[in-house]
Amino acid sequence: MAEKINNDLRKDMANAIRALSIDAIDKAKSGHPGMPLGMSDIAQVLWNDYLRHNPKNPEWINRDRFILSNGHGSMLLYSLLHLTGYNLNLEEIKNFRQLHSKTPGHPESHLTEGVETTTGPLGQGLANAVGMAIAEKTLAAKYNKENLKIIDHNTYVFTGDGCLMEGISHEVCSLAGTLELNKLIVFYDDNGISIDGNVEGWFTDDSAKRFESYNWNVIKNVDGHSPKELIDALEGALKSRSQPTLICCKTKIGYGSPNKEGKESSHGAPLGNEETNLTKKSIGWNSGPFEIPQNIYDAWNNTKKGNELEKKWNDDFKKYTNNYPKEAKELQRRISSKLPEEWLEISQEYIKLCNEKKEIIATRKASQNSIEAYSKILPEMIGGSADLAASNLTLWSGSKEIKEYPNGNYINYGVREFGMSAIMNGISSHKGFIPYGGTFLTFSDYSKNAVRMSAIMKLQNIFVFTHDSIELGEDGPTHQAVEQTNSLRDIPNNTVIRPCDTLETAVAWKYALENTSGPTCLILSRQSCEFQERTSEQIALINKGAYILKDSPKLDIILIATGSEVGISIKAAYELEQKGIGTRVISMLSSEIFDRQNNEYKEEILPSKIDKRISIEAGSTSFWHKYVGLSGKTIGIDAFGESAPGGELLKYFGFTSQNIIEHAEIMLNRK
Repeated sequence: MAEKINNDLRKDMANAIRALSIDAIDKAKSGHPGMPLGMSDIAQVLWNDYLRHNPKNPEWINRDRFILSNGHGSMLLYSLLHLTGYNLNLEEIKNFRQLHSKTPGHPESHLTEGVETTTGPLGQGLANAVGMAIAEKTLAAKYNKENLKIIDHNTYVFTGDGCLMEGISHEVCSLAGTLELNKLIVFYDDNGISIDGNVEGWFTDDSAKRFESYNWNVIKNVDGHSPKELIDALEGALKSRSQPTLICCKTKIGYGSPNKEGKESSHGAPLGNEETNLTKKSIGWNSGPFEIPQNIYDAWNNTKKGNELEKKWNDDFKKYTNNYPKEAKELQRRISSKLPEEWLEISQEYIKLCNEKKEIIATRKASQNSIEAYSKILPEMIGGSADLAASNLTLWSGSKEIKEYPNGNYINYGVREFGMSAIMNGISSHKGFIPYGGTFLTFSDYSKNAVRMSAIMKLQNIFVFTHDSIELGEDGPTHQAVEQTNSLRDIPNNTVIRPCDTLETAVAWKYALENTSGPTCLILSRQSCEFQERTSEQIALINKGAYILKDSPKLDIILIATGSEVGISIKAAYELEQKGIGTRVISMLSSEIFDRQNNEYKEEILPSKIDKRISIEAGSTSFWHKYVGLSGKTIGIDAFGESAPGGELLKYFGFTSQNIIEHAEIMLNRK
């Protein structure tokens, strides 16, 4: 229910956002004033009248989520956080876009309290919001009781023409309508302007009809500068019981700027001192730069209301805990990203079982077995696949699709690789889940920017990339991954693991489920992989990312392999031994994990005195000179694949023990 405040005060509150925004952008000499000027009236109504949040506890689990998908308008969000009482003082506003400030050019969730997700790449904030709405709906279905709705909040989004032009918006909004995410409310800033000018030249979609076809509740032709129309629209959105809502707001970009209102010139450059002063005069703002009258601060401050909202929720949660102690304990554990007390024992037992069974199966199948084992004790695992579940093997016996079972644990994403990955970022950001999602490794290219955003935000996501090489076979080069694994390795804070058998896969999943500081990419085979025998000491070293799988007393050469190529490297090593060549085989399932080990361990595995080294991986080779040196040999593939049976392709491209032996002999001048 909207608050009863007079329109003059509403106008002053909205203008405070405008003034702070243009002052900060002018001081920084860069930024995007057009959107904050245009959307301040919408922000005032939403944040003052409807948004349930507590500035003193930005992590309160039942807060409403606010996502600025058009993240270039970041000063609007920073102004709101400052005015409503978050830990973002005026000095930080003045340091907009400066080194190490809490007000970077685009909102970053790990830097600034109150920022729910990092936005900037258009469309992805909207996708993150879909993930948050999924998380809210699924948690609510699992934990809420008829008389105690402890998970009950909305997800609000600001978005613009640019977000709706991006293809990802089609992917995720289509799915949001199918999943009936009625607590997702999106404000579309329909100002008709983008960087290159009037969008009529390149964006003539009927967005309202488009969203209606997605099964959205669409509220059209709302004056984005009229508090009454905005309140009416929000009241209508909150009544929706089975549809997400799109509120189409007509606004003026650069609102109030005498010379730049309605023009692309206000989008991405400071107004300048003269135009800033003219704009303030135009909107009736009489205070100096970075000055906010106390009565405006008082009107905006949400601390008291936020504390009261959270206190009421805390009282309800105490009742919930008394009546449902098991559920309360589990929910608290999940929200705090802690694994169950029995996790270590059960995961180690499963790894022990894998070592005893010695199965010869594809690592994608070993991955499914790991999901089966771990999901039974981790209700927070929520899986999915981009329409490839039967190939990625992301389903397990306890999978329940959330469309059919609202409290389920599996999402059929459809053919939406990018959307899936960005939705996972939203689910992870919400808290309470560990998302995993699958597609073919070659289609990780569709997902790449969302994987990158996951790494920037340090989110716990598990990306299951199967069919990891040319041995995919007859589907040909369009589906055969070559450069993808190394491009994923190039993403900072992203951990890539390519296991060689069932045991390494079990350890890889254990690592991913414990890794709360960034995403993990599992690179998995379609083809069966030989099980490798190990001692207990070797098993303990798998979690160091690289370890010695086979060694020789007289060391002449080192073979470094990953995944399915470990097996042929082991075979080659034994044949080299018969030729009198002392060979060490290193299984380097994760270079990122290995690089984090101390220098003593790294020297033990890769002694600097042994410069005769060969890497073997069915992918591009440039990455491997880091470990084999410029004089080392890389056996890989630096061309696109061919359409043929996988076994034939391995021979054709040189992934055979005989080819490894020949290169080793040449390197050692034995041939």
